[in-house]
Amino acid sequence: MLWRWIRRAVLLLAAVLSLARSDRPAAAAEEVDLLLVLAADTSRSVDEQKFRLQREGYAAAIANRRVLQAIQSGPNGRIAVTYVEWAGPQAQTTVLDWTVIADADDAAAVASRVRAAHRSFMDRTSISAAIDYALQLFARSPYRAARHVIDISGDGVNNSGGDLLEARERALRAGVTINGLVILSELPLSINPQHTHPPGGLQSYYERNVIGGPGAFVMAAEGFETFGQSIVSKLVKEIAALSEWHVH
Repeated sequence: MLWRWIRRAVLLLAAVLSLARSDRPAAAAEEVDLLLVLAADTSRSVDEQKFRLQREGYAAAIANRRVLQAIQSGPNGRIAVTYVEWAGPQAQTTVLDWTVIADADDAAAVASRVRAAHRSFMDRTSISAAIDYALQLFARSPYRAARHVIDISGDGVNNSGGDLLEARERALRAGVTINGLVILSELPLSINPQHTHPPGGLQSYYERNVIGGPGAFVMAAEGFETFGQSIVSKLVKEIAALSEWHVH
């Protein structure tokens, strides 16, 4: 009899504690001004020298004074970024997971981690898979922001994986903006000239098939050597758009 009473008391106490826990509000996610996926092309058209120039360009841009000033001018003064490398349909990896940048120390730490990582892939080019992968990253971000942006850099067209326009539409339905940075090669690939030099040019291809959302834009780097300067300008434009976006 005593044993039954004790068991009922324990069960009642467990129920009360469980109810108390369920009544507690969940911890609010940290608010940032922007969730930004930096998605870098590492497909077969990007040789080792170009890869290094691209990786160094991203690292230097993240720590650039102009970029940091743009970040600190936002309502919260911080953004969260993740750095992704992508190639074929099954070739995407997160080099740097979601990380907040609010000051120079944050930016320097992110730049150091980007520089130190090993190259992920040399495969075909699936921009569509890169977009879908980025959407999954937004879904599990520990931070919260009103603006979600995918920043795709690449030197060729979508030549494998799912339909690119359908992937873009999925992103737009989720409220995500896709911007592009095309890396213009002097000479087309001998294997498939239209990969890096499609009819109308690669920038026009990105405008028609890749970018979308409020204020979406494409910028062009005249080769990998000028990529760093171009990514700085692109990041400043994306981040500085925060103040204008919040007004509306």
